[in-house]
Amino acid sequence: MLQQEKDGHQSVGSHPVDTSGKTGQEVTCFGRQDADMTSATSLFPQPTLISVNGVELEVFEAGRENAGNPIVLCHGWPEHAFSWRHQVPALAAAGYHVIVPNQRGYGNSSRPAEVTEYDIEHLSGDLVALLDHYGYEDATFVGHDWGAMVVWGLTLLHPDRVNKVINLSLPYQERGEKPWIEVMEEVLGSDFYFVHFNRQPGVADAVFDENTFQFLRNLYRKNEPLRAPQPLIDLATAETPLGEPVMSDSELAVFVAAFASTGFTGSLNWYRNLDRNWHLLADANPIIQQPTLMIYGDRDLVAKSERLTDFVPNADVVNLDCGHWIQQEKPEETNQAILEWLNLPRD
Repeated sequence: MLQQEKDGHQSVGSHPVDTSGKTGQEVTCFGRQDADMTSATSLFPQPTLISVNGVELEVFEAGRENAGNPIVLCHGWPEHAFSWRHQVPALAAAGYHVIVPNQRGYGNSSRPAEVTEYDIEHLSGDLVALLDHYGYEDATFVGHDWGAMVVWGLTLLHPDRVNKVINLSLPYQERGEKPWIEVMEEVLGSDFYFVHFNRQPGVADAVFDENTFQFLRNLYRKNEPLRAPQPLIDLATAETPLGEPVMSDSELAVFVAAFASTGFTGSLNWYRNLDRNWHLLADANPIIQQPTLMIYGDRDLVAKSERLTDFVPNADVVNLDCGHWIQQEKPEETNQAILEWLNLPRD
């Protein structure tokens, strides 16, 4: 949970916020904020802390005048609601009530101590409770990276709460005969970052916490030269970044400030539930019937699915000429793909 202060206020970055018995209160900052960050955040909505599902989520909204037409944007790792900054105004202008949470473990949202509180039941439960908070039966959900994994899981566990799916980078993950981490360890080895985060808890957390700026600066790159795969943890100590920056210094400062405040453990705990999620999804119908848009980056290292429509029969696919950080690398193209697909006539 957020750190509680003696006088009934909570510390949100460097600003105290009154939370004594209130929910949905306005929060006027992202976390630590300085002049460099102000220009990057000035057009992004101000957040609200909302109590749902036993936690508090920091939620950014736009297009409240479009109540009744919700779209929920779910960030990935190591990201922040701010990663959707290019999509929020376009979707609001197109008539959507845009809801962008920092999911548990991120930003000023709660960070439970128990690892199991980051499994797919909790993460999808947060989104269901968020719909309940706004009085919505269902919504269109958009996910990138780990956010896409959550949206896939949400749609499997709570299909009646999802009317359309839009996912970026990470396609539907088939549930095979063995838990996912076991398979990754057999095929990709113990140094693969998914496996490392699970088998050596705390190690990556400490390295990322110690080198937050360097890690995020080196990670958020595009047009990188081809090279042999390297352990993700090595990015945190690499002195020279490759390729080009995905975002401006002021935009990067938002992400750096957020993780400098929270650390990385909460977000890494999502990875530490992957095998637990495999078990939790055992009884779910594996076929997703909702209309779905899958957006890939042609230079993304995440593999495309060759069997997507076996499990998502109503899926349309768009490929963009970019790497992993799709909506930040190609914001206009991403917006166009999403809006054109949302406007397609359906029975």
